[in-house]
Amino acid sequence: MNVKITFKFLFDTCLVVLIAISMFYNQLLIYAIKMGKGQLHIVMNTRTIDECLKDAQFPDSLKRKLLLIQEIRRYAIDSLGLNNSPNYRNVYDQRNKPAIWVLTACEPFDLKVKGWKFPVVGLVPYKGFFKKEEAQQEQAILLMDGYDTKLGTTSGWSTLGWFKDPILSNMLLQNEGNIAELIIHELTHATIFIKDNVQHNENLANFVGETGARKFLLHRFGLNSIEYIRYLNQQQDELTYNNYILDGLKKLDSLYKSFNSQLSFHEKKERKEKLILTIVLGVSDLKLHNKFRYFKVSRQAITCKNAFFMEFARYDAQHDYFEQEFHKGAGGDIVKFINQQKLQRY
Repeated sequence: MNVKITFKFLFDTCLVVLIAISMFYNQLLIYAIKMGKGQLHIVMNTRTIDECLKDAQFPDSLKRKLLLIQEIRRYAIDSLGLNNSPNYRNVYDQRNKPAIWVLTACEPFDLKVKGWKFPVVGLVPYKGFFKKEEAQQEQAILLMDGYDTKLGTTSGWSTLGWFKDPILSNMLLQNEGNIAELIIHELTHATIFIKDNVQHNENLANFVGETGARKFLLHRFGLNSIEYIRYLNQQQDELTYNNYILDGLKKLDSLYKSFNSQLSFHEKKERKEKLILTIVLGVSDLKLHNKFRYFKVSRQAITCKNAFFMEFARYDAQHDYFEQEFHKGAGGDIVKFINQQKLQRY
């Protein structure tokens, strides 16, 4: 009798596990199909750069940006040592609408981000959607589960060679420095990618994107050009602001570690929100060229909370490390630095 009960228990347990695995992979398959369909729609509705350049209805100012992107792409390959790829040779018209929505989530009283596991790329701390409604549905579930969440758009992404990444039309609305940084950032992903280590990948791509953009602007426009000086000022602002937010992240970490079991959820929430508001208001004391822009960005922290701060860890927490590797390990040689990073993939 006991043997039968034990066997039945094991059988039922295995059945539940199999059903759970089946449901998980079924959901993953459905998501993969939706993402593939969305990406395929973009790829199938692109135009070649030549077609855009020959189109009399295509604005001349944007045609100049298309030509600039081709210069950036060639510079990234020839002068920075990034891999050649078929990316950024076609154009997708977003019709001034977001192409993709990105959802991130974090524990409410712990700086632990939620991860999603995918084939090939591994564990990823964000999830993309081509339809805002689907992103909002998943966000609502995460909020009900108690997570802090952030839902936003992105100006570009890399499919790591699965598709030919196009130029998104909204890219052309940015200034020369931002375009250069974006293209070089995404080409870095197509060159170096470490599975299950998104923070390393994004921090590296950010560093190469910024360093490469400075070098390209200096090469293309010159030391005293508006384009170069504007980007340097922008980067100075970025560094000042990012360091400030990362310092705020440390303060939040210290606060959460000070919480004990005697504190109620309401008390924890109150202390957390007070600190976040203090950090947001403190932006007004920073020395920035464009203080209004960064104060506007910071207001997202009030609603997104930890998810807002963890985005900066994902993209900028390792800036000083890569800066040191670049100067000491590679002697300030960007090609040598990138080659060293290629070897560290394994």
